[in-house]
This record gives sequence, C-alpha cells and structure tokens, in this order.
Amino acid sequence: MTKAQQRYSTPKSKNIDEGNPVWFKPIMFGFLLLGLIWILVYYLSSARLPIAVLGDWNLLIGIGVAMVGFLMMTNWK
Repeated sequence: MTKAQQRYSTPKSKNIDEGNPVWFKPIMFGFLLLGLIWILVYYLSSARLPIAVLGDWNLLIGIGVAMVGFLMMTNWK
C-alpha cells in the first residue's frame, strides 16, 4: 500500500440501520391475522362470537387490530 492509500480509508458508518428486530415481523403478521380471524369469526357465527355483547363493535375491533398491523408495515425495513 502506498502512503496515500494508508492515509485514506473508506469512512466507517457507525449508525448503520440493520432493519427491524427479530420480533417485529411475527408481531406485525400476528396483528394482521388476528384482525382477519376476528372479523371472520364474527361473520361466520352470525354475530354471536367473539364477544356477543359488543354486537357490531366487533367489526371495529377486528379492523382496529388489523390496522395496527398495517401501521407496523409502514415501519418495516
């Protein structure tokens, strides 16, 4: 190596973003599937399940859980 090459080396970035933690994708897909399953169970049970007292609010809960998964997707790297 020449002296010029020894003086210059490629800068090492210390702030490398390696992506999401290992638990991120399973949690994200879990929320998406849980929301879908919640809505499917509501429709297939003719509004008797998962929580009969809530009635049509079960749809909002299923959509809300799925939305958490969709919002997590925006941070997926």
